[in-house]
Amino acid sequence: MTNLPRHRALALLDECTGDHVWSTAHCRSRRVPDSWIEELADAYESGFETDSATLYTSTGVTNQYHGVRDFDLAIRLGRLLGIDVERHQATHLTKSAIVTAIKEALADD
Repeated sequence: MTNLPRHRALALLDECTGDHVWSTAHCRSRRVPDSWIEELADAYESGFETDSATLYTSTGVTNQYHGVRDFDLAIRLGRLLGIDVERHQATHLTKSAIVTAIKEALADD
């Protein structure tokens, strides 16, 4: 496991919403470990059926985007910080609700 200081993990988790895909450049600028970026990065395609399935950039809608889902990053960070993320995944319906539950579990510590 990557040695990531707790304060860095908490700062990264605070930026996660469960709804965004971070570019690899953004991940590096936020000091996400390179090994995590390599493992979690993928090409995502827009699903134009719903707004929540459509990918947006600063220039508008895009068909494809290569990056890291902040949901996956939040899961990795939650595990690193000792949170039972599987329990939250089993009890919450949306990615954003799971990320919020992980953050709340840390606040309750």
